[in-house]
Amino acid sequence: MEKNSAPLLEMRNIKKDFFGNQVLTDINLTLREGEVLGLVGENGAGKSTLMKILFGMDVIRETGGYEGDILLNGEKVKFSTPFDALEAGIGMVHQEFSLIPGFTATENILLNREPTKTNVISQIFGSRLSTLDRKGMDRRAQDAIEKMGVKIDPHMVIGDMPVGHKQFTEIARELSKEQLKLLILDEPTAVLTEQEAEALLNSIRSMASRGISVIFITHRLHEILAVCDKVVIMRDGYVVKESPAKEIDVPEITHWMVGREVDAVAAPAEPRSHEGAKNILSVRNLWVDMPGETVRNVNLDVKEGEILGIGGLAGQGKLGIPNGIMGLYEAGGTVEFGGKSLPLNTPRACLDASLAFVSEDRRGVGLLLDESLEWNVAFSAMQIHNKFLKNIGGIIKWRDERAIHKVTEQYIEELMIKCTSSRQKARELSGGNQQKICLAKAFALQPKFLFVSEPTRGIDVGAKALVLEALRKFNRENGVTIVVISSELEELRQTCDRIAIVSGGEIAGILPATRAAEEFGMLMVSKVK
Repeated sequence: MEKNSAPLLEMRNIKKDFFGNQVLTDINLTLREGEVLGLVGENGAGKSTLMKILFGMDVIRETGGYEGDILLNGEKVKFSTPFDALEAGIGMVHQEFSLIPGFTATENILLNREPTKTNVISQIFGSRLSTLDRKGMDRRAQDAIEKMGVKIDPHMVIGDMPVGHKQFTEIARELSKEQLKLLILDEPTAVLTEQEAEALLNSIRSMASRGISVIFITHRLHEILAVCDKVVIMRDGYVVKESPAKEIDVPEITHWMVGREVDAVAAPAEPRSHEGAKNILSVRNLWVDMPGETVRNVNLDVKEGEILGIGGLAGQGKLGIPNGIMGLYEAGGTVEFGGKSLPLNTPRACLDASLAFVSEDRRGVGLLLDESLEWNVAFSAMQIHNKFLKNIGGIIKWRDERAIHKVTEQYIEELMIKCTSSRQKARELSGGNQQKICLAKAFALQPKFLFVSEPTRGIDVGAKALVLEALRKFNRENGVTIVVISSELEELRQTCDRIAIVSGGEIAGILPATRAAEEFGMLMVSKVK
């Protein structure tokens, strides 16, 4: 098919100063109709900021705008709001969900674009009194869902959905817009399992074949090579490399991203045997009522001082286990911690017993987005254990600002968190750096036992090794027992001593991390229902 002589999109000499940092410098980018462009770079490289400029996000205007030009089909445009971008045919699926929790998938997909039907009253008093065409809504929502090649329940309320289904709902909302010419996907597969991610890659190929252009941002570099026509690599606010996807490989992309050679995963730690150690956590007949997760009869013993991995396919129960034990969803069964009964459905009891949890939903339950990094790191420890407080006779208490500043600076340095200062708002950090703040918050609690769910979700290849090493170091130096829940088996094999696989809501088996990947794969499908 003959394409227009002018590209669909050109971004010329884009510059942006953000919170005192020069975050983008002379960015040039071109995209043709039906082309899929992979945009990669470490967290903080400037990818999301560049897309916020293209999409006319308020935060860009509120922080002084930008320099440079954006052209659509050869004509200069300057979007003041996302509504301008949407009208021009640009859609964007953000890292953070923008769904209404109490509405169904269909209602979110067609929000403010619902088909209506006239009735006697609306014919007399005007279209504002027309009723919603529910059948039409269902049909259009289902069409958009089918374009992705995945199964989600269009009538399920968003608040009851697992994160992967929320992500598909966001994408379906954009695909339902008839004028869509360009879709920006910012880390769309970060919350998806491998099977869900493959379905999304297929839908991206389908979009491109229909003439829709896609800008695809992801840290899963093999996905870039599988679906993109070309790759643009950013580092520290610059474009450092542009290449056809077929002429570049993962090691080369990694090298350009970080400016150094980096292994795709953390250097493996030698798994240790804790066979003689006592059980610190014992779980019997655990069931958890968590939407999208099946936890029906989990029996598990965790050894003191070990790093235990929990893996398994999506929906089989791995995410439900920590959420149920920590009291975030209704659960039943028995849990013993340190030889004492741990009551279920009471989050405070877990925290008082020195358990901590880094949730997979870092924005929903992990961070105080409009507070400083210092407040985020220290708040839980202040509330639960009275840390970082000064007091007179235990009656008058006030914050120990110096101690809070010191501990935050410590974790900024240890975890290499990219920020302007410890007083910067959490909202202003890139997704991967927000994840590191969630870890720092848990570390500041100084727990005896730590659940970490999807610790490297949305984190670039350079930071992934750093986060996994931080967990190992926290385990070794502080004797903290850690349970890591992850969708990535290789990550668990690199980090853990033993790995438990959940299938059909039960523990299908536990093996040393050194065992072959195929053995874990067999366990994953052993009880799938």
